[in-house]
Amino acid sequence: MYSNFVNVQDLNGARRLHPDQQHLEFSDSQEQALQGADALVVCTEWQHFRAPNFKRMKSLLKEPLIFDGRNLYDPAQMASLGFSYYGIGRGDSLTRT
Repeated sequence: MYSNFVNVQDLNGARRLHPDQQHLEFSDSQEQALQGADALVVCTEWQHFRAPNFKRMKSLLKEPLIFDGRNLYDPAQMASLGFSYYGIGRGDSLTRT
């Protein structure tokens, strides 16, 4: 069963902009945001998201599932690391684990 909220790493004070959004949960770190998450959704090209510790990321997620809206990661590499990976707009980028 998937949860009905989004956990967001708050890098720019988003919690001040959306204080009453009950479906948003804010985290202070990448690891905190990933802990127990159903999937990772990448929506930014910021430098510190380009080369994460994939082994650690995989251990924190409930399932090794990534939806990459910025196409930061290589589908073949994600497959070799055991992730199910959707590179949005890439066509056939799904790799099943």
